[in-house]
Amino acid sequence: MAKKQDSYYFQNFIACADYSCRAAHLLRDAMCHFDEASLPQMRDEIHTVEHEADIKKHELLNTLVKAFITPIEREDIIQVSQNLDDMTDQIEDVLIKIYYNRVTKIRADALEMADVLIRCCEEVQKMMNEFADFKHSKRLHDHIIHINTLEEEADKLFISCMYDLHSTCKDPLEVIAWREIYSGLEKCVDTCEHLSDIVETTVMKNS
Repeated sequence: MAKKQDSYYFQNFIACADYSCRAAHLLRDAMCHFDEASLPQMRDEIHTVEHEADIKKHELLNTLVKAFITPIEREDIIQVSQNLDDMTDQIEDVLIKIYYNRVTKIRADALEMADVLIRCCEEVQKMMNEFADFKHSKRLHDHIIHINTLEEEADKLFISCMYDLHSTCKDPLEVIAWREIYSGLEKCVDTCEHLSDIVETTVMKNS
C-alpha cells in the first residue's frame, strides 16, 4: 500500500506537468493562428485546462493531509505541486493579457518566446517522469540543466524583444500591452526553472 501511495504523488506531478504542456500548446496555437474573434473560445479552452490542473492539485493536497508517511518531505511535495500549478496559471495569464489588451497582431519575436516556453514545458514533463525514480534516474540531472539553459535563452530573447519593441513601436498603449505580454512569457519560463531548482534540491535532500 505504501508503494502505491508513494507512486500517487509522482503520478500527480506528471499529470500536472501534462496540463502545463497542453496549456502552452494552446497558447502557441492561439498566437500562431491569431484571430481576434476566436480569442474568447481559446480563452475558455485554456481555462478548462487550468481548472482541471487545479483539481489535480487539490486532490494531491487532500491526499497529503491524510498521509502518515510520504516519499519525500511534505514541504517539497507542496512546493512542487504549487509550482506546477503556477506554470499553468501563468500560461493562461499570457492569453488573458493578449485578450484584454485588445492585441490585433502578434509580433514575430513573441512567437519565438512561445516556442522556448513549449520546449521548456516539454522538458519539465520529461523531468517529472524521471523524478518518479529520482534515486536511480540517469537522465534527471540532464533535464534540470536543459531547463536552466532554456531559461537563459528566454532571458536573452526577452531583452531583445523589449529592445525592439521600444525601437519600433511608437504607440504607448501598444508598448504597455507588449511589455505585459513579454514579461508574462518570461515569467512562465522562470517558473519552469524555479521548479527544476526545487526538484534538484529535493533530490539532494533525499539521496
